[in-house]
Amino acid sequence: MNEKPDPNDFTPEEIEEGRLLFASECEFFFGAQKLEQLPPFENPEIAFAGRSNVGKSSLINALTGRNRLARASSEPGRTKQLNFFNLGDRLTLVDMPGYGFAKAAKAVKEDWQNTMFAYLRGRPTLARVFLLLDARIELKKSDRDVMDLLDRAAVLFQVVLTKCDALGPNKLLQKRQELEAEIAKHAAAYPYVLTTSSNTGEGIELLRAEIFRLVKPKAN
Repeated sequence: MNEKPDPNDFTPEEIEEGRLLFASECEFFFGAQKLEQLPPFENPEIAFAGRSNVGKSSLINALTGRNRLARASSEPGRTKQLNFFNLGDRLTLVDMPGYGFAKAAKAVKEDWQNTMFAYLRGRPTLARVFLLLDARIELKKSDRDVMDLLDRAAVLFQVVLTKCDALGPNKLLQKRQELEAEIAKHAAAYPYVLTTSSNTGEGIELLRAEIFRLVKPKAN
């Protein structure tokens, strides 16, 4: 098993650059329900994927320091489009529709997979997908299916645990170790799991620093 990541892997400069990046202006600029509606390639993109109600909107809001940038739906699975946000003209954040919603018909779930696979495979500006998993919930078949989909699309993905404030240190460490063993089976998986909490801010600065490494240099 890979060693657990050391926060000291990020220099103080990277931590600060990550903070400054996410202090930049961030605005929603496009929503696409069909592949032919996607905006043109420009800045590097990072996408956030996860089951319905995993806390995607809360995490995006915590990263950007804005309460209402990404809006959570009260009805799981309601968001059906890819939402694009421009962060400081250096990075595009992509909020992907949630998956795994129980009430959806099989045809709807298959359509989600087909659309997302086509997006993932056909987007050369996509630098990484952050796959969000709820720390309180066991890994579901739909989570494994998405990992397989990311493998087939050959898109690098990194697991981010959300709502980690709900677990004690020992249970959180166990959860992290279990997931690192699971992702070791996937060719497209980044080997380290990040732990976060939108409520307490745990892990937010490290995730910002991780994302900073993926952006284009700031213009002089």
